[in-house]
Amino acid sequence: MSAILLLYSTVDGHTLTICQHIRRILEGEGNTVSLRKIEDAADIDLAPFDKIVIGASIRYGKHRPSVLEFVDKHRPHLDGKPSAFFTVNIVARKPEKNRPETNPYLKKFLQQARWRPRLLDVFAGRLDYPRYRPFDRLMIRFIMLITKGPTDPATVVEFTDWQRVDAFARAICVLD
Repeated sequence: MSAILLLYSTVDGHTLTICQHIRRILEGEGNTVSLRKIEDAADIDLAPFDKIVIGASIRYGKHRPSVLEFVDKHRPHLDGKPSAFFTVNIVARKPEKNRPETNPYLKKFLQQARWRPRLLDVFAGRLDYPRYRPFDRLMIRFIMLITKGPTDPATVVEFTDWQRVDAFARAICVLD
């Protein structure tokens, strides 16, 4: 059993949904999990935690600045403990871009962060046009047009492979 800090950064809420799912699995295995929004955890003491997991979404090709800021500030602790990172993005709906070694956003983040989590993954997110603000809906539809994705403004599609999320959560349990 471990004390696990599960941090998230989300734009539309789907990364939080994934983190809540991971939390249920981790707690079901007897771990204690603290789920926190990364923007609210800048000064958190990482010492009491045995493992640290960060999940972050992508919007317009970038993670939110707070993710990199947190990693930069806490890199010594992150490097000294078992840690994991996952990113959530719509491009991961494509098989050729849904692995840590093939996802351009994860690769770019790791180059910027210079942090090497022991466990990495990439999950496809959720497309929910009706929830987006008009500008975001327009921009995301344009991106989907270019990448041959759904463009109907009424579309709601969840691309997340929940079995893969389950496997990631189980891997966190044995991470050392």
